[in-house]
Amino acid sequence: MTAYTVRKGKRYQATIALNWVERLASNEMVAQPFRDAGFVDVTVMGEGGARQATARWPHDDATAEIPSQIASIAEIEV
Repeated sequence: MTAYTVRKGKRYQATIALNWVERLASNEMVAQPFRDAGFVDVTVMGEGGARQATARWPHDDATAEIPSQIASIAEIEV
């Protein structure tokens, strides 16, 4: 896995690629792991295997491994 650093107060957009079982999950179910990781203002859109998520990191800067379902992640302007 690849590591990624999130910065306090910044917003992020992620492209999520789900496998054939995971794609049955609702957008709310896909959003929950982001909340569990500490993100707030989480929104997930899309359906099937391709989803887009946006969220804000309210905590101190942190670095963690990116889950395999995250195809790309980028900091975005507010």
